[in-house]
Amino acid sequence: MREDLLQFIWKYKKLQLEQMVTTNGEALVVLDVGLHNLQAGPDFFNAKINIDGQLWAGNVEIHKNASDWYAHHHEGDSNYENVILHVVWKDDMTIYRKDNTSIPTLELSHYIPDDLLRNYQNLFDTKNTRFINCENEISGIDKFILNNWLERLYIERLEHKSKLVNELLKATKNDWESVLYILLLKNFGLKINGDSFFSLAQALDFNIIRKLQKNQAQLESILFGLTGLLNDESVLDSYHAALKNEYHYIKHKFDLDEIAVLVPEFFKLRPPNFPTIRLSQFANLYSENHNLFYKVIKANTMAEFYNIFEVSASAYWEDHFTFGKRSTKSTKKLTKKFIDLLIINTILPIKFSYAKHLGKDLNESLLTLIGSVKKEDNTILEKFTSLGIRIITAGESQAVLQLYNAYCSKNKCLQCAIGGSLLNGNI
Repeated sequence: MREDLLQFIWKYKKLQLEQMVTTNGEALVVLDVGLHNLQAGPDFFNAKINIDGQLWAGNVEIHKNASDWYAHHHEGDSNYENVILHVVWKDDMTIYRKDNTSIPTLELSHYIPDDLLRNYQNLFDTKNTRFINCENEISGIDKFILNNWLERLYIERLEHKSKLVNELLKATKNDWESVLYILLLKNFGLKINGDSFFSLAQALDFNIIRKLQKNQAQLESILFGLTGLLNDESVLDSYHAALKNEYHYIKHKFDLDEIAVLVPEFFKLRPPNFPTIRLSQFANLYSENHNLFYKVIKANTMAEFYNIFEVSASAYWEDHFTFGKRSTKSTKKLTKKFIDLLIINTILPIKFSYAKHLGKDLNESLLTLIGSVKKEDNTILEKFTSLGIRIITAGESQAVLQLYNAYCSKNKCLQCAIGGSLLNGNI
């Protein structure tokens, strides 16, 4: 028995509501279970309960055992002074208020349907599961319930990503253009170099980018220099030497320090994702697009986004992936798949956050836009697909990732619409 199950049962009234009595034999009628509190304090606020003909309004606290009240030190916490009912699985101790009056107690074990307990035990029986608790039942969930839940999960994921946007806004004094620059640079690094590129963005103030935007070579030199990619003395290459000289001039001019910048990785990366190529593409993006934030906010179609991000690495990189080593000639252009990742991880979260900042609701238009982006590919999504979950669009893949990270991996099945449906036997 877990406390979150008892909270679920109380919240959704999954109990026998007729002829309930407290542990002292007083008739109890639940008029309003109250508002579920997910922060510190009693579990439910502003409940309304009739006990032996007397109407009570106040808070409800839920525990596995009544004695948990003292184990959690509620007796000395003023937040619990207005508790009108103690709901427990097992009443193993009488609980008293500061004035020595006992708190009415409801022992739920007498009022919970047997089938709900069986469904609960099946859900958390991990002997026959390898991935997630509901892997044997999830494919049978009602599609309407599943699709509605996935839509909510995608918005929840945007809310989660907006936390970083808000932190960056505070750090940059509400400079949206600067926030976009930091997030874009981070996501140009993808998973392996995301932290390195993020540290670069924090070390290189966007005001400097603004001043250098008209000179693509200067942008490249500062990005390569701060990340340590110009430090190899064995490279005998005129382009490398020119960038290095430019970097030393700019570094002195703006008093820059690369000590806090993480050196990017090449290992385990395909050549098109080498940091040299990505940083050159990033430099070209900003040299070709002034007021990029305005363009991103104004754009509302995939065609517009593909047009904005139609950039390539500079000419030197057409026959190079690293400094000093020639390769087969090819244009190092941002692919649609890479742009899709930028839209998923940077553009839509910042559009969502900006709309909230303006007091606007763009949820429907963002759902439409993410619905036109192809899904990502990773092992988590592959496992859900193998369980019979249809994942076609990026909206669906982002929602499933939110489902796994925020609920499945944390055993929060009782806060999940899928888990709730299974508990109710809706399969």
